[in-house]
Amino acid sequence: MHLPDLKEARKRTKEKVIEKKVEYTFPNVFVGKKYFLRTYGCQMNMHDSEEIRNYLELLGFTETLVLEESDLVVLNTCAIRENAHDKVFGYLGRCKHLKREKPDLLIAVGGCMSQEESVILEIKEKHPYVDIVFGTHNISDLPRLILENKKKQEIEVYSIEGDVYEGIEYSRDSKITAWVNIMYGCDKFCTYCIVPYTRGKQRSRKLEAIVSEVEELKQKGYKEVTLLGQNVNAYGKDLTFVYDFKDLLECVAKTGMERIRFVTSHPWDFTEEMIDTIATYENIMPYIHLPLQSGSDKVLKQMGRRYTKREYLTLFQKIKERIPNVSITTDIIVGFPNETESDFLDTLDVVNTCQFDSAFTFIYSPREGTPASLIEDTIPMEEKEERLQRLNQLVNQYSLENNKRLEGKVVPVLVLGENSKDKNKIYGYTDTMKLININGSKDLIGKIVNVEITDAKSFSLDGVVAKESVGN
Repeated sequence: MHLPDLKEARKRTKEKVIEKKVEYTFPNVFVGKKYFLRTYGCQMNMHDSEEIRNYLELLGFTETLVLEESDLVVLNTCAIRENAHDKVFGYLGRCKHLKREKPDLLIAVGGCMSQEESVILEIKEKHPYVDIVFGTHNISDLPRLILENKKKQEIEVYSIEGDVYEGIEYSRDSKITAWVNIMYGCDKFCTYCIVPYTRGKQRSRKLEAIVSEVEELKQKGYKEVTLLGQNVNAYGKDLTFVYDFKDLLECVAKTGMERIRFVTSHPWDFTEEMIDTIATYENIMPYIHLPLQSGSDKVLKQMGRRYTKREYLTLFQKIKERIPNVSITTDIIVGFPNETESDFLDTLDVVNTCQFDSAFTFIYSPREGTPASLIEDTIPMEEKEERLQRLNQLVNQYSLENNKRLEGKVVPVLVLGENSKDKNKIYGYTDTMKLININGSKDLIGKIVNVEITDAKSFSLDGVVAKESVGN
């Protein structure tokens, strides 16, 4: 497999990121004990929970999906919006009541919320029954914190970052698809976003380590990997080596992994070379999540997004023109402080122009410690809610129209499992990342098959298996 000329690059440069190897030497002392793990937030948190799950199982715990059966509760939290904060503390109330019945119950809180000083103070003052608090930079310390816990509150959260951990083992949710971290943190500092403060500065993993992980997953029979980062397009910018995201995509594609995806992209870093690389390799899926956030140049500038409405639309059009059959989804925030009706109409104009396949839409949620949280906001919540409703109606309209165009067509689908509501059906995702429910045999789970689309809804498709499969 071809790689960039890394030896020559190393002769001229020095690596800035500190690599650390995770050690797995934990005593198996909790056999017969059960853990309950609850995850909030993004794909990065979901992948972190796969790491947490592996540590707990190495200690001897077995997983339970019933809170009341647990001997250990771990909440892996999200800090991106206020409602996520409220959900966590609401759930802690349930854990508190359970601990009254089971005094030996251990309760641990980790994730992005734990990196916020105000949250730590709140836990100290109002939630003394929480035994362990750990952060995003020291997940690997969780086994030690559990083993050393003396029935008193232990808070160990690092504000430093800069290390990149290699050799991490995971207890993965799936045997078919897998997350692969390519970087940690973010350097963009959008004014509304807490991520750079909870996840730290951008730190990219070395290309060889990522490719090696993908090759190992392929050998284990995985059909799809998703490359993860807060801003995958910026991959490599913090390294002194001479490779970037397009190089990484090419090298991962050459492993022969059947399906390759990535999230999340930032329009500012999305180069034409990246577009060409995606278009060149058939195993890089024609699906791109491209957050817009707002269609107003004024609001985009206040958000610190570093692109204009015109620049976003130009990029969108290039992607559509060069990548056959591409599906593009987005994120949109309504009600950013002092967003006017004119600003909102600019957003609707972009939605009408792009006609996204789908969109995640949110009302702006101020996060303590971010620049945007200091802006005095004059727009009433009722107006923001009304705008969100108008936006969602438009988004759903285009989602349905895009899906309806697929009726009668045959598309490749990676079958992931049994439909939870109808045991006679299976489900999977198209190459363009559309959920599809299929009348088909459970023997197809884990395979890529041709599916004819028989019906389309706003958020999913229905289909039947065509005569021949695309893969195996």
